[in-house]
Amino acid sequence: MKPIRLMSGFFTVGVWTLLSRVLGFLREVLLLSLIGPGPVMDAFVAAFRLPNMFRRFFAEGAFNAAFVPMFAKKYEGEEGAAKFAQDAFSGLGFVVLILVGLGMVFMPGFVWLTAEGFAGDERFDMTVGYGRIVFPYILCMSLAALFSGILNATGRFAVAAAAPVLLNIFVIAAMVTGEVIGGAVINWLVWSIPIAGVAQLALTWWAAADAGFALRPKLPHWTPDMKAMIVIALPAALASGVMQINLVVGQLVASQYDKAVSWLFAADRLYQLPLGVVGIAVGIVLLPDLSRRLRSGDEDGARNALSRAAEISLALTIPSAVALLVIPQTLVSVMFERGASDVDDTAAIAAATAVYALGLPSFVLQKVLQPIYFAREDTKRPFQFALVAMVVNVALAVGLSPYIGWLAPAIATSVAGWTMVACLAFGARRYGDAVKFDMRLRRRVWRILAASAVMGVALVIGEALLELVLNTPWWRGLGLLALIAIGAVTFFGSGQLFGAFQISEFRRALRRGG
Repeated sequence: MKPIRLMSGFFTVGVWTLLSRVLGFLREVLLLSLIGPGPVMDAFVAAFRLPNMFRRFFAEGAFNAAFVPMFAKKYEGEEGAAKFAQDAFSGLGFVVLILVGLGMVFMPGFVWLTAEGFAGDERFDMTVGYGRIVFPYILCMSLAALFSGILNATGRFAVAAAAPVLLNIFVIAAMVTGEVIGGAVINWLVWSIPIAGVAQLALTWWAAADAGFALRPKLPHWTPDMKAMIVIALPAALASGVMQINLVVGQLVASQYDKAVSWLFAADRLYQLPLGVVGIAVGIVLLPDLSRRLRSGDEDGARNALSRAAEISLALTIPSAVALLVIPQTLVSVMFERGASDVDDTAAIAAATAVYALGLPSFVLQKVLQPIYFAREDTKRPFQFALVAMVVNVALAVGLSPYIGWLAPAIATSVAGWTMVACLAFGARRYGDAVKFDMRLRRRVWRILAASAVMGVALVIGEALLELVLNTPWWRGLGLLALIAIGAVTFFGSGQLFGAFQISEFRRALRRGG
């Protein structure tokens, strides 16, 4: 994959992910406005986290880390890629179907393990009920992730990136319909999720079939390729499981406090916007490209791909982190403070947002560094590093909660994120110069930091100048857009001036597909 095509892939995935995140913002705005922080929202967040947690464990984490490099190798060498994909599809579907059945039966146990603080109040029974409705979503999304892996490995990034948009469209339509025609909005919301999962699966299956991989449900077969994939996937599954333990620990701590699960969820949505647009896009496109280059012995190309991925990630993530850190109150109040969400909710969500902002660059850098290992089918070391990060996260989340309360999980998440980056960077040294960042990146990163600092100052000044507009209900949206424009112009202008990047590079990447 040519460098310009690699960049174009980042932007293709990034644009669709941006659309998904923007619609996701609208989804969360409706959720906070129509339902609001409290028992019902806490219960929904905890219930919906269950299928998402297992989806990352089975599909996006372990499975794709093993499946994508092996499939890409077979696809390029024409060595039975279709049969391998069919066997993987059958095996994954069989395992997840069993998991869905267990989840439906033992849902109260799952809720107690992940939100023990709900026990004894109304949130527990609501979470169990919502969980049984949304849990089958994991089957559709796990299989959709497999088809997305096929599409990404064959260079068809657009459909795989567009599929998550469907979830937000269905959820938004359901909540609006519930509000307009009457009835409990939460009921419309929870039932829309499994329906959206079916739509996402249908879309990715159709695209994979169009690419020549029309897979059908069949009984699973144990083959040497499946054994090899499991050997690779198991450490990645354990690593992903460790990361899910971090989420569970955070939720367990937050569940002890009223509204804390809802507050942390809303703050998480804010920092997930740049993380999704940049980090996920880079991770999806970089893994198959890096695998291809390393197999062919193209060390210079691998180093360039890795460095450009880190460069564009930092150029978009560091200013996002600075913005979330310096103007969180304004961002949260404009986006979320309406309807059932009040000023106290805004203050709490803004505090958590600022804490998450400190860890945002680390979450994106993990997406850049992990493909170094996965491209070599090395999933053991990321697992070991994830264990270290987990110990840090658990110790801080549990240890700090008696002193700072519900914010402890957010602090623990950010510190653990940087711990994981340090481990990944140190461990990658064993792979030699092919996976080292080049001098261009090392020169530019300091200039990106300087441009971001200038932008941060401009945002603080702009926020003061626009205070009246930002505090006027009908005009605060326009005020926020003006503030964002000030930040964007300041960052890109100073970045161009400092030599942090050339704006023409972004334009070329958007225009050309290589």
